[in-house]
Amino acid sequence: MKIPFGTISITQKSKDLIKQILDSNRVSGGKYVRELEKKFAELIGTKEAIAVSSGTDADALALAVLYDFGAKRGDEIIIPALSFVSTGNAVLQAGFTPIFVDIDRKTLNIDPSKVEQVITDRTKAIMPVHLMGKPADMDAINGIAKRHNLFVIEDAAEGYGAIYKNKPVGTLGDMAAFSLYVAHMITTAEGGMVVTNRPDFAEILRSLRAHGRACKCESCVLNVSSGQCDKRFKYGDNRDIRFIFERIGFSAKMNELEAAIGLGNIDIYPQILKKRRENLLYMMDKFREFKPYLYTLEEEPFEQIGPHAFAIILSEEVNFSRDKLVYFLEKHGIDTRSLFLSMPTQCPGFEYLGHKLGEFPNAEYMGDNGLHIGIHQDMKKGELDYVVNVIRDFLSGVK
Repeated sequence: MKIPFGTISITQKSKDLIKQILDSNRVSGGKYVRELEKKFAELIGTKEAIAVSSGTDADALALAVLYDFGAKRGDEIIIPALSFVSTGNAVLQAGFTPIFVDIDRKTLNIDPSKVEQVITDRTKAIMPVHLMGKPADMDAINGIAKRHNLFVIEDAAEGYGAIYKNKPVGTLGDMAAFSLYVAHMITTAEGGMVVTNRPDFAEILRSLRAHGRACKCESCVLNVSSGQCDKRFKYGDNRDIRFIFERIGFSAKMNELEAAIGLGNIDIYPQILKKRRENLLYMMDKFREFKPYLYTLEEEPFEQIGPHAFAIILSEEVNFSRDKLVYFLEKHGIDTRSLFLSMPTQCPGFEYLGHKLGEFPNAEYMGDNGLHIGIHQDMKKGELDYVVNVIRDFLSGVK
């Protein structure tokens, strides 16, 4: 049996829209991007949603908004040591310095008790990550941010369907960044989305994704690459507004073809979420038999874990390596991914920051002993049982 890690759902609606878009010759961002933004904001429960070209760009642009509110190049952003590397990359892409904090092993998320000790007069924001769909401790994080006058930007790339104390992930900070990559529950193949309840943030974000363009005309910002501008606004003189740039920006726009895939995905999102949640809860229940050798995330009464994927963590009591388990799973057709790495100490690209192995023991433990597998909407109960049986066979062989 083959158990792929992920899947992608491209609906007939998306295919029909793509054909219409191609026939129109209007493929750069336009009305379908705006429609996707509107529906995404409604889905998450925010006033604004701004479509960009990737989840990494969503993180980076959300951070870059802070320059309009007094931040300087090189200022500090607090992030967890354990995450997909795009979290750290985005901080650097935005021109800031990442300040890493170790995680809590039970949640995989940033440990709030370690945050305040790294805050300095150059700290501008905390960016918690809801890893594997497990909500970060947002009450503690928001409390720290309020005491120190910091912004909170959620990295919600894996947070679809996650709920924290009756509030959906994505509505718990000043802004939130989502990924629309193929591995996620809502996808545009490539893409990202920033959500916020602040219209001033949204206006800056629309400028940032188009090189920092001054134009406030929605269609101009979206369609500038085609030379189409419905309203030829001027900037106080006779200069073309499309060539006035108010801030350092990015080229991070979404196109109409990507939006078409996303619109089809949003239509079936309730079914995708329902199926993935069923798969997650089923696997969480089945996995209890593997303690104390292997464990996974637990769901607290005040939360709902977003069913992004299924985390598997080796306990310290085992006499086998993660690589041995991964080899066994892969040999039996089960696709796996590592549970990321400690960015500052296990990712060579961050070596220049000077961190040493041992500084982030919990993140490093996950980097060596964690993996995750798919629980996507195309997986059926028989396939989940197959995964459980393969793991059971593995443990029987190594005990």
